[in-house]
Amino acid sequence: MRENIIIDRSFQFAIKIIQLYKCLSNSKNEFVLSKQVLRSGTSIGANVKESINAISKADFRNKMSIALKEADETEYWLELILESKILTESELKELRHNQKNNKSTCQPIFHHPALAKYHNKRAMIAFYRLA
Repeated sequence: MRENIIIDRSFQFAIKIIQLYKCLSNSKNEFVLSKQVLRSGTSIGANVKESINAISKADFRNKMSIALKEADETEYWLELILESKILTESELKELRHNQKNNKSTCQPIFHHPALAKYHNKRAMIAFYRLA
């Protein structure tokens, strides 16, 4: 079976978000922003994974749309953590880079002209599987 780069990236990103949460709550005693970034950052992968079992094209697009919105929200929380000087740019650099990769990987799903010709879930999933 071929790997799905979107699922893999979002899962690895969620692992890094969990590590960030632990760092923020244990070392920095920051509990509000850490929970916000934990929720939105791990939700990306959960919605991507749910999209695999979508019951329709609309359901698939909805789940992926939610994942993209969660990526935007995560970007907001990471910027807020940076600007409030809870963490430095160097401490957040890799995580922010991974977040932008997740977002850029999900976005083409909504703008790709070939998506219109796929009417069933299996064809859409196969179209977006990347080896």
